[in-house]
Amino acid sequence: MKLYRDEAVVLRTHKLGEADRIISLLTREHGQVRAVAKGVRRTTSKFGARLEPFGVVDVQLHRGRNLDTITQVETIAPYGRSLGVDYGLYTTATAMTETAARLTEIERDPAPQQYLLLAGALHALATRRHPSSLVLDSYLLRALAVAGWAPSCFDCARCGTQGPHRAFNAAAGGAMCGDCRPPGSASPAPETMELLGALLSGEWSVADNSDQRHRNEASGLVAAYLQWHLERQVKSLRMVERA
Repeated sequence: MKLYRDEAVVLRTHKLGEADRIISLLTREHGQVRAVAKGVRRTTSKFGARLEPFGVVDVQLHRGRNLDTITQVETIAPYGRSLGVDYGLYTTATAMTETAARLTEIERDPAPQQYLLLAGALHALATRRHPSSLVLDSYLLRALAVAGWAPSCFDCARCGTQGPHRAFNAAAGGAMCGDCRPPGSASPAPETMELLGALLSGEWSVADNSDQRHRNEASGLVAAYLQWHLERQVKSLRMVERA
């Protein structure tokens, strides 16, 4: 069928011509979709404000040869309104959507979990449920895990020896025992490794009670792990404010 409907998170927008926009969406059932929203930059547009980045929408699209066309939009959660007025939250959300766009570009058949993870992370940011840096790092780890790149935070990623271990190597898959540790591996504090495991599994009681120095160390490891597997930097990650 040429018409289809889905839930989606608005990842980013680009101007097209004088009045249109190209909207990048991460949908629940159809992966990443790029579609034209005609006339949304006009003041008379019926749904221009509903297609701002970070918003969760119910959207109807018409299949096209190169780009689909958005025909109807209903707002589910306008997270962009609350995230856009706070620089720290805005840059954090931007890093999330950039990562989601990259992951779903390189996955042949993106799982619905990528959509659910991103929508849940944006909700946590918008409601200030947890510190934004923890929400970001948890999202990055879990999105990588859904894509098939879950890091080991306890047992040795190479030989499986039971941990905890005192080395972490992004290229080797995470925690490393003393025998398998490659040269140049990081030596994070035990509390940092525990925090990484909590962020990956969603143990927020552990994450929320962590010290700032361990959060900072964990963020560095997550960024290195993300860059290794994406094979390029997430540009907006450099703009994220860290406490």
